[in-house]
Amino acid sequence: MKTQASFTILLVEDDADDALLIQRAFRKAKIANPIQAVRDGDEAVAYLSGAASYGDRRQFPLPVLILLDLKLPRRSGFEVLEWLRSQPGLKRTPVVVLTSSKETVDVNRAYELGANSYLLKPVTFEALQEIMQAINLYWLVFCEMPNPPGE
Repeated sequence: MKTQASFTILLVEDDADDALLIQRAFRKAKIANPIQAVRDGDEAVAYLSGAASYGDRRQFPLPVLILLDLKLPRRSGFEVLEWLRSQPGLKRTPVVVLTSSKETVDVNRAYELGANSYLLKPVTFEALQEIMQAINLYWLVFCEMPNPPGE
C-alpha cells in the first residue's frame, strides 16, 4: 500500500519562475510528495492521458492532486478542466486552481467546470509556503481521497 507521501502531484504552470517557487515552497514546507510539472494545457492533457513521452506510468504516474493555472498557452486551464471532467478514469481527480486571476467570472467558471478549490497566487514566498502547507494538510492528510485511477 502506498503512503500519501508517495502520491504524485501534477503542477500545470506555464511561468517557469512560479513553477520553481511552488516546488520550492513544497520542499520548504517539508511536503514529500513527488511533483511532476508541465508547462501548458496540451502538455497537461498528454501527461494525464499517457500520450507520447508520458506513456510510462512508473516515470509519470497519474496524480492524486492537480494544481492548475488558468492562463496557459495552447489549451487554457478551463479547457484542461473541461477535458479532465469528461474522462471516466480521471474525472474524480481533485483539482486546485492556483492562479493570479481574481475575476469573478473566472472563479465561477472554474467551479462550474468542476474545480475543487480556487486559490489566488500570493505575492510573497512565505504566503506561498503557507498555502502549500494548507494544501498538504487538507488534500493530502485530512481529506479522504478517491483511489488513484487504475487502483
